[in-house]
Amino acid sequence: MTEPLDFGAGLRRLLDRRALDVPSLADRAGLSTSDLRALLAGAFPDAGLLRPLAGALGLHTVDLFVLAGVSVPDELTACDPAAGLSASYIVQDGVHLPAAERQQLLQHIRSLPQQDRPADARPPQLGADSDGPGGRVIRMFRHRNLSLPGLAHVLAVLTPSYLAATTYGLIGRGDVELTPRLVLDFAALLGIDAQDLSALTGVALPEPPPAAAPEAVDAAALLWEARRLSAAQARQVAESARAMRPEPRNHYYLNVSGA
Repeated sequence: MTEPLDFGAGLRRLLDRRALDVPSLADRAGLSTSDLRALLAGAFPDAGLLRPLAGALGLHTVDLFVLAGVSVPDELTACDPAAGLSASYIVQDGVHLPAAERQQLLQHIRSLPQQDRPADARPPQLGADSDGPGGRVIRMFRHRNLSLPGLAHVLAVLTPSYLAATTYGLIGRGDVELTPRLVLDFAALLGIDAQDLSALTGVALPEPPPAAAPEAVDAAALLWEARRLSAAQARQVAESARAMRPEPRNHYYLNVSGA
């Protein structure tokens, strides 16, 4: 059975990687050094610590909640779970566009008005995800409104990882190992530095990774910004992304980032 992810140990590795000491991080986050040291030693974190800590580390707040094993507040979840299917197509079609048009698509998403959360919206279904590193990372994607099939499709288009949706489910349950290759590819789509994700999950990388490809950087941004869309908005953006593509629009290349 997969061991639960040790959040304090992951933070210690992250601080070591960034050559960041406790007083400096505590000052940056507006936390006491005693609270931060307790967290690094394994104390269970609360929202009052995680929110400022995420900002100080340059991480999305929802990601730090997930990595810490803390329930994600409703206000940090995606606006409309029904937008998830369209979100995957926004990314898949978006990464087939030239760089300038990817930026146009991203700006279009950001320009759309924020809709109210549907009254019947529910948090992401976490299924049987484990508390190990694989489960925590898969959960981060669920909070980006990606289903397992959506994750499989997007990763196949963007990265060398070409796996079945069921395999990602097994990774989430801890039945399949979270490998260094997957850490690289997951980090690209999450918009997290691969060495940071390596530190946080405890999955060592065999060598320093290359910088993320421009397509990967834009894919991560598109996926993140699509979290704020309603289902209707996401469908409209997905249709726009498809229409912006040259023919053949129904064909997807694999590993477009060339990772």
